Amino acid sequence: MLKNVETLTRRELAVYFYSPIAYVVLTVFLVVSGIFFGTDGFVPGNPASLRVVLGSIMPLILVFVLPMLTMRLLSEELSSGTIETLMTAPITDTEVVMGKFLGAYLFYMVMLASTLLYVVLIASFGPLDWGQAACTYLGLLLLGALYISVGLFFSACTRNQIIAVLCSFVVLAIFTFLANYVAQNLDGWQRAVIQHLSIVAHFQDFSRGLLDMNHMIFFVSTAALFLFLAVKVLESRRWR
Repeated sequence: MLKNVETLTRRELAVYFYSPIAYVVLTVFLVVSGIFFGTDGFVPGNPASLRVVLGSIMPLILVFVLPMLTMRLLSEELSSGTIETLMTAPITDTEVVMGKFLGAYLFYMVMLASTLLYVVLIASFGPLDWGQAACTYLGLLLLGALYISVGLFFSACTRNQIIAVLCSFVVLAIFTFLANYVAQNLDGWQRAVIQHLSIVAHFQDFSRGLLDMNHMIFFVSTAALFLFLAVKVLESRRWR
């Protein structure tokens, strides 16, 4: 199983590095995050900080960027017919999903690594809270895993990449921003339930330098759920 997953992961990662779409996504990510870092990271009269760009702005950027990164993962296989080859090969649906997921996730890690330049720049201008920075990056790794799993699920649901990216964006936007906004206008158990579903509410503590096992469990379990659903969607296609 591990050999099949590793082979698929290498294949997907290679596709990203040869795909113009991936470079467009990477460029957009770097330009937008760089603009926010330049305008919000260095505010006159305030200490240089990573918290705004990595803690507040990054979830917004990733809601737009990662669906574009994941839209082709299975939709392209479905539209081109190569999914039939995968289904008849000695490889399970779980291995297909995990290989696709890991390929996209490794490329996301490359994207995220590019922002380490911001850490170097902030540290050169003054003392940096390394614990908070490490915690923020851990949160971004968990956030990315969840976003990619959601995008992979919708890519498995349709052969149309535009539909896949739109569905991913809408769902992520609802649970990242709208849920948090709605929760702030509710009270009691309703507020607690909606806030628990808010992705940004779980991410905020990471950006503050706080590690909470409940938040980690939320990200890991939700990502695992969408990967499981993607596997089930692929399995259902075998019976059509």
